[in-house]
Amino acid sequence: MTNDVAALLGGLAGVTGAAGAATVGVAVARRPRAYLPAGHALVGNQVIDPLPDVLRRGLAGLTVPVRPGPHGELFMGPGTPQPGRTLRRLVLSPLFARAQARGGRLCRDQRVPFRLVVEFTGPNRDADTLLRAYRMLDQQLRDHAPLLSRCVDGRLDPGAVTVVITGIVDVRELLGGQRRRYAFADGTFDDLGTASAPPTLVPMVSEAWNRRFGWDGREPISAEERHLLHAMVRAAHEDGRTVRFSGLPEGARRARRAVWAELGAAGVDVIADADQAGLARHLRRHPVTRPAPPRLPSAPVGRRLTPTPRPTAPRPDIAQTV
Repeated sequence: MTNDVAALLGGLAGVTGAAGAATVGVAVARRPRAYLPAGHALVGNQVIDPLPDVLRRGLAGLTVPVRPGPHGELFMGPGTPQPGRTLRRLVLSPLFARAQARGGRLCRDQRVPFRLVVEFTGPNRDADTLLRAYRMLDQQLRDHAPLLSRCVDGRLDPGAVTVVITGIVDVRELLGGQRRRYAFADGTFDDLGTASAPPTLVPMVSEAWNRRFGWDGREPISAEERHLLHAMVRAAHEDGRTVRFSGLPEGARRARRAVWAELGAAGVDVIADADQAGLARHLRRHPVTRPAPPRLPSAPVGRRLTPTPRPTAPRPDIAQTV
């Protein structure tokens, strides 16, 4: 009898130990990964709640499609706008709550801002509707001003999160007319060197890969395309911009890794892909060799474009690059 009781207790202890080990394993699996400055997630309209996976994998950015709904609120997900499926509830609030809880950072090793690209989509392109939606977004951002990259009187101050807007034709006029703003316009390589789109308004140039490149990663990249890639990235950095490539070839994982590797070798700041797990795994094994922070061009006499950060508590120690 005694031996039977001892055996039973030993078996229970073994089961408890196995369960405990499994719980620890789950906790380890869910633990946020190291911050990947070049990692950027692309999600489609079918994805309703993308932020948890992006943060868990350590990706440093997210492009989220939104559609204006009633009263200017921005909605996510497919079909008719649904209560609760808003950008504010699913992305902005949890993102800023996380940064606030961590003293102004999304994670301990964050060195560059998290780049949130808000892409206005949908059939409703009415100018008044888009303007109302932007004003709503602007107010929501101002509620979290200490955590955001901002531009005040032409002076750039980086924060934990940089918000970039795309999909509104007149967004530059909207942003440029604000003395104090908490969002920036998305740009292209055609903006390099233009006075109408300074880095304080368009800090990042973005482009689809196939607009200038035909290489899909299945064969070695040609010397001409490699030279073009490096030259474009270098020109953008010299103009004070960061670089984001999206629309990458959607072939086999091996071909995708080859493209990611070439982008990393060229110093591309932001590699955007829908294959979040594969991209995160690649960047953990092959971190992008980040060049020196882009230099903003010298301001002409009478203008202030020098973005010397002026941290205020509890501002994070985030790099100047936005």
